[in-house]
Amino acid sequence: MRPRLKKLIWIVPAAIVGVLVFIFVGGEIVLRLWNWLLPPLFGWRIVTFWQALGILALCRILFGGHGFRGPRPSHDWGWRRRWSQRWEKMTPEERQKLREFVLGRVGPFGPSEPKPTA
Repeated sequence: MRPRLKKLIWIVPAAIVGVLVFIFVGGEIVLRLWNWLLPPLFGWRIVTFWQALGILALCRILFGGHGFRGPRPSHDWGWRRRWSQRWEKMTPEERQKLREFVLGRVGPFGPSEPKPTA
């Protein structure tokens, strides 16, 4: 057998066992934490292992990010760099015009002045 195939023969079963162990440990942690905290605090029911796995899967769907790592740092802060460069190239009149435009669309960011009462 080729060395690559020998390696693959060991990696695939090890990966399957690793995933199963990870699922079991995750479910067991959720089960124990849920049954330890929530029934005494809120009077909720005790859950089974399979319900704990369901809660774990639901949390993964709702809060887990679906396996994506999010935006890359270059895309995350690229807008800040671009606006900083644009701002530096603007004249003071253009900067004031932009401020007025933004404040007219989204309002002031600081403490708002009280509205006069009639």
